[in-house]
Amino acid sequence: MQAPFHFDFAVPERGLVIRARHDGEVLVGIELRGRRGRSERSRPSCELERRLATAMRGTFAGEKRAIRVPLADVEATPFQRAVWEALRRIPYGEVRSYGWVAKAVGRPRAARAVGAACGANPWPIIVPCHRVIAADGSLGGYSAGLKWKRCLLKLEGVSLDGRVGRGRAGS
Repeated sequence: MQAPFHFDFAVPERGLVIRARHDGEVLVGIELRGRRGRSERSRPSCELERRLATAMRGTFAGEKRAIRVPLADVEATPFQRAVWEALRRIPYGEVRSYGWVAKAVGRPRAARAVGAACGANPWPIIVPCHRVIAADGSLGGYSAGLKWKRCLLKLEGVSLDGRVGRGRAGS
């Protein structure tokens, strides 16, 4: 799906920039940029951008709520869609393992495929793939890099102590 518009949301206290791509009505994708990412346009110009900016401000202020904005119907496999839906059910401040997500979508031996589906997630933060870690408590991967994953988990109060479960690295 073509995204003719983009909106940059700066997180100055963390030196980060988030770029949202959209068509004016639905969010097509999110790109997490590092400290060198430049914000080209940071004033919301439509209702979708205002809602997203308000939600992102809340997220980075530590508000524990899901970000609800309309998402585009992107090209994806049924398995990817199932994984992304399972990710949205992982509560704020909690983590689950790739294996846990695989079981949740009815494919208990597909932990690696879950990792691939997380990597293909076009809406990081909104579809919280950062809440998925390895069964041994290590971070696993993250499409935007492990610095972003650590940042987001720390923001949510997750202690990465090697145990899986609520508020900790887990199963």
